[in-house]
Amino acid sequence: MIMMKLESGTMPRQRRRACVTLSVAAGLLGVLFAAGWIGGLRINTTPSEPLGLWRIVPLTRSVLPGETVFVCPPDNPAMREARQRGYLRRGLCPGGFGPLIKTVIAVARQRVDVSDHIAVDGVPIRGSRIAEKDAQGRSLRPDQSGMVRPGEVYLHSGFIGSWDSRYFGPVPEPGVLGLAQEVLTYGP
Repeated sequence: MIMMKLESGTMPRQRRRACVTLSVAAGLLGVLFAAGWIGGLRINTTPSEPLGLWRIVPLTRSVLPGETVFVCPPDNPAMREARQRGYLRRGLCPGGFGPLIKTVIAVARQRVDVSDHIAVDGVPIRGSRIAEKDAQGRSLRPDQSGMVRPGEVYLHSGFIGSWDSRYFGPVPEPGVLGLAQEVLTYGP
């Protein structure tokens, strides 16, 4: 009888201690997550760019070719289909999309030619082969050739399976959230 009282008396204390410890840990994680989010930190889990921790660096000028950016994709039928197919994650961008990390390869008044690969102003872009089907065997429709209009940017990732402007065309420049700066990453 005495042993049972001791055991029953210590268990609630141990449970209480465990609950307090877990609550404090969860609270600290929540504060760290919120501070990181407000500070522009994001975690990339897609193979389009190196995996890991990235920072959104605000832009006070127009984006330039060669810069890697965070961008909210436009809420349009192509992006909704991409989300249904599992290419895009949910997030806080308009339409419920998560931001993309891509490299800008063309800006206003640059010509993009689409064939079996992408060329900008006649210069082939490395790693831009156009896939006819996705990993599930579903058909992909490439974008059309043309000039990038003012207020738009053309995005690319060297990852062969990337969903980028090869398939959805240029995106509005106001969707660019800022430069994408690697903080703690490793290659896919």
